[in-house]
Amino acid sequence: MKKIVITLAFALGLIHVNAQTESSANSYNKWSVELAGGLTKPQRPFSAGYTTATPSPWVGDLGVRYMFNNKFGLKADFGYNSFTAKSSSIDFDSRYYRVDLQAVANLGRIMNFETWTNTFGLLGHAGFGYAQLRSDNFRGADEMGNFIAGVTGQIKLSNRVALTGDFSTILNASQDHTFDGAYLAGNRGYSGLIFNGTVGLNVYLGKNTKHADWTVVSENVDLSAYDNRIADLENQIKNIPSKQVVVEKPVNNTTVVNDKDVVKELINDKYYSVYFDFNKATPIENSTAAIDVVLTYLRKNPSASLDIIGYADQVGKAEYNEKLSNQRAENVKTIFEKAGIASSRLNVIPAGADTSIQKDSEEARRLARRVTFKVK
Repeated sequence: MKKIVITLAFALGLIHVNAQTESSANSYNKWSVELAGGLTKPQRPFSAGYTTATPSPWVGDLGVRYMFNNKFGLKADFGYNSFTAKSSSIDFDSRYYRVDLQAVANLGRIMNFETWTNTFGLLGHAGFGYAQLRSDNFRGADEMGNFIAGVTGQIKLSNRVALTGDFSTILNASQDHTFDGAYLAGNRGYSGLIFNGTVGLNVYLGKNTKHADWTVVSENVDLSAYDNRIADLENQIKNIPSKQVVVEKPVNNTTVVNDKDVVKELINDKYYSVYFDFNKATPIENSTAAIDVVLTYLRKNPSASLDIIGYADQVGKAEYNEKLSNQRAENVKTIFEKAGIASSRLNVIPAGADTSIQKDSEEARRLARRVTFKVK
C-alpha cells in the first residue's frame, strides 16, 4: 500500500513540473518595437582638416524585435546618422543610412538579474547589415557592409514600456569614401568605425501581461488543464488509511505487530512539498494539494506538532536565500494557522539554499524552491 501512495505522490510532482515546462513558452509576449535617438562619433576614416564634435548630433534608430524565448531573439533595425563639421573643421554635411539584422541576448535573464531587481534589465546585440554613405562632397552613394554590436540597458516603466540606453559600435567594410566625403579612402576591409549612444523606448506588443524581457520561465504558469487529474490523484491518496497494521514474519516463534503511520512517513520523507515560483514567497496554486494532506493529518492527530522547513534555490546571495526560505515557511505557517491549527504546534525552520539540488539545471531549481514538513 505504501508503494501505491508513493507512486501517487510522485505523480503529483511530475504533473506540476511537466505543466510548467509545457505552458511557460506561451505565457509572455515576444514582439516589441524599439525607437531611440542620441549622439554619434564617426571615428575613422576622415580627410585632413575634417572633424566632427565629440560627440555630435545626431543618430536615430527604429527596430522591431522578436524573442524566441526569454533569453534569445532577433531584431531588424534601421539607423540614420548625421555627420557635420565642428567649428574648427572644413565644412561638410554627410548622411549615413543602415539596415541590420541582429541576434539579441537577454543578459538580464542569463545573469539572473531577477535575484536582485525586477526593474533593471540588460540586452546584448550583434549582427550584420547594409549601409550607405552620402555627402555633399560627392555624388551618389558609397555602399558598404557593416558589423554592429552593443549593449542596451533597460528600466522597466510598466509591462508595456521600458526606457532604454544603448551604446553600439559599427564597423564598415569596403568603405570607399571618408566620412566627410572629400577623399576616396579606398579601404576594402573593416576600416570604418562609428560609436553611437542613444536613449529610447521599448514598446511591448501582445495580449499577455509580461514580455520575454522580464519573464522568468517558472512564473505565471497556468496549470488549469491539470486540475482534474490532480484532483483524482488527491482523492485516491485521501482514501488510503493513515495507519495500517502490519504483521511481520515470525521470528523465533514470536509474531511482531507494527502500527505504521503511513501518511506521517510520507510527510517526513518529503513526498508532500509546497512549491514556489522564482523569487516568490507565495505558494503556487496547485501546492494546496500537499497542504491539504498535511492539514488533514494535523487535524486527525491533535497531539502532533510540525516543523515547516523552507528552502530556496542556489541562485543569489546566501543571506537573501536565507530570508526568502524563512518567508516561504512563514507564509505556509500562516495558512495552517488560518485553517485552525494552533501556532504552538508549528515551528518554522529557514534552511536557506538547498545545496542538494543541481544549481545549473532550471528544472532542478524548480524543485529546490519549496517547503517540506516533519511531523513530531
